[in-house]
Amino acid sequence: MYRDAGFPDGAYTNLYLTTEQAAEVVADPRVQGVSVTGSAGAGAAVAEVAGRNLKKVVLELGGSDPFILLATNDLDAAVQAAVAARLDNTGQSCNAAKRFIVANDLYEPFLEKFTAVMTGSKVGDPFADDTVLGPLSSEEAAVRLAGQVDKAIAQGATLVAGGSRDGAFYPATVLTDVTPEMDAYREEFFGPVGVVYRVADEDEAVRLANDTPFGLGSYVFTTDEAQAERVADKIEAGMVYVNLVGADSPELPFGGVKRSGTGREMGLLAADEFVNKKLVRVAP
Repeated sequence: MYRDAGFPDGAYTNLYLTTEQAAEVVADPRVQGVSVTGSAGAGAAVAEVAGRNLKKVVLELGGSDPFILLATNDLDAAVQAAVAARLDNTGQSCNAAKRFIVANDLYEPFLEKFTAVMTGSKVGDPFADDTVLGPLSSEEAAVRLAGQVDKAIAQGATLVAGGSRDGAFYPATVLTDVTPEMDAYREEFFGPVGVVYRVADEDEAVRLANDTPFGLGSYVFTTDEAQAERVADKIEAGMVYVNLVGADSPELPFGGVKRSGTGREMGLLAADEFVNKKLVRVAP
């Protein structure tokens, strides 16, 4: 792709850099801006070096996106959307829905249907057409995810389904009864684990959605347009999708707030992140 665009050989190199090497690259006077996709820790480390060198920086970091279900005329469709938003890329998407916040009257039927579809998602060969969940990015990633789930259960969460690692493979897993006292309440599960919460009303849903160190994306499902607008305005996230999932696009800005990062990728706003505006005023 880079060669097709006319880049010379060596202009793009996909290598793992140590912290020291990355700092050297950022500090180089030829580098005028830095964009990072990664963890909050990696973003903070790069931002520190960029700040010391007065470089523009865009950080697209982790997320624990809420999927808020307040009302629906088609619960099956809402469940399918929720599962699709959770299992994209084997659950390893920064903007995947990870916390499912469901109104009280929908909670029980949602949990039952959501669990059934999640557990029915085939784990196996990533090249097979019917496979939904392949291996995670590494066995280390699967071990880390399993450790998070095990700790959540030990601290009092309920394992509804899943939770059994097989090498680098991890099945679709559903947790409930996660409370603010647990580590899992504020962690990002970077894999196919969905945490389902019950809320009494819209206000409680918004409070729970915002009670996180992350603020990348969010999803709001409701049949009430006025409610959708109210909730979208109150959500502390860089992106809100109403009654749809998988709707990010190259022409739309992508990014978050809080520990999910700063600045925007994609779209015209992304170009603006690395453009220094110049004023030229000519005497009349």
